[in-house]
Amino acid sequence: MPRRASAYGLILAGGRGTRFWPRSRRTRAKQVLRFLGDRSLIQQTVDRLSPVIPPDRLWVLTNEHLRTEIVRQLPEIPKRQILAEPVQRNTAPAIGLAAHILQSIDPDALMGVFPSDHMISKPARYLRFVRAAFKAAGEGKMVVLGIQPRWPETGYGYIEFPKGPGAGLFDPLAVRKFREKPDLSTAKRYLNSGNFCWNAGMFFWKTSVLLDALREFLPKTATLLASLPAFSNRRFASRLKEAFPHCENISIDYAVLEKSRDVVGFATDDFGWNDVGSWNALYELLPRDSSANVIRGEALAHASSGNYIDADGKLVALVGVKDLVIVDTPDALLIADRSRAQEVGDIVKQLEKQRRDNLL
Repeated sequence: MPRRASAYGLILAGGRGTRFWPRSRRTRAKQVLRFLGDRSLIQQTVDRLSPVIPPDRLWVLTNEHLRTEIVRQLPEIPKRQILAEPVQRNTAPAIGLAAHILQSIDPDALMGVFPSDHMISKPARYLRFVRAAFKAAGEGKMVVLGIQPRWPETGYGYIEFPKGPGAGLFDPLAVRKFREKPDLSTAKRYLNSGNFCWNAGMFFWKTSVLLDALREFLPKTATLLASLPAFSNRRFASRLKEAFPHCENISIDYAVLEKSRDVVGFATDDFGWNDVGSWNALYELLPRDSSANVIRGEALAHASSGNYIDADGKLVALVGVKDLVIVDTPDALLIADRSRAQEVGDIVKQLEKQRRDNLL
């Protein structure tokens, strides 16, 4: 009787979380911050997955700035399984690297890919879909989880499924097409059609299937990754540093999934997913006072409503203002219209142009 394939998890933790500046910095990015409770977002991700994937089968891919903090926060994951990319090269090379390592350790490995910085408020429901996705991956399929859209979002890619019932079923559906981030009118059409889901960046496959797809659709990167010695080889780190910068800078969606023929997915129902993508998204998740203010720290709000206030060590007094984000740190103060919180990342770009590394 053949042995059952083991499920492994790759947590992608290399993002910088620039829309959460000034709290999120290169060495303290969004995924290692405690926005929701006493555990950081990446710690919550590990906790959530543990009933399906024990920590000794979890791998984390991050960057040099964050690795030390992630190692500190996740002592349950073997230190050698928390890797820093030599340079950022988007998700296709990152996932391919992890698949190459896992394949060398366990040729029958099943691999799930998970973001490090999302929130899921109904983990038991979520894990039913994760288990179903691993089962489909074990049958040789490339699998995606789609999130039922709750509004016409223009900031996410979409997955198109066949028309008809599908949401909440634990049987995989064929993916008709991956759609790029739409304009508002297209997003409204997707929402009303009932057969489009948000692409949340959660994928499942056999490592052998993913590596075959990379060889077919991204041969240069596949060849570079295949040239690496075994992970246990003492030359692995130095060879990775030489080879990885030459990999193509492309997402797994564009490189593989949009071209593959055997992609299936689950049109999930509500398991409380939120990508916590901005200060405004965080505001929506947190408890508010009678004037709809979120106050972290000490504040007096007079005739003021709908504000997010985050300031340590000082009183913030508000008079006659509404729908602001106010975040105070020792070296920077952010004041933004809450409806434009996505644009905080543009401030970070300006600081980069000005080479204000002390603020980054």
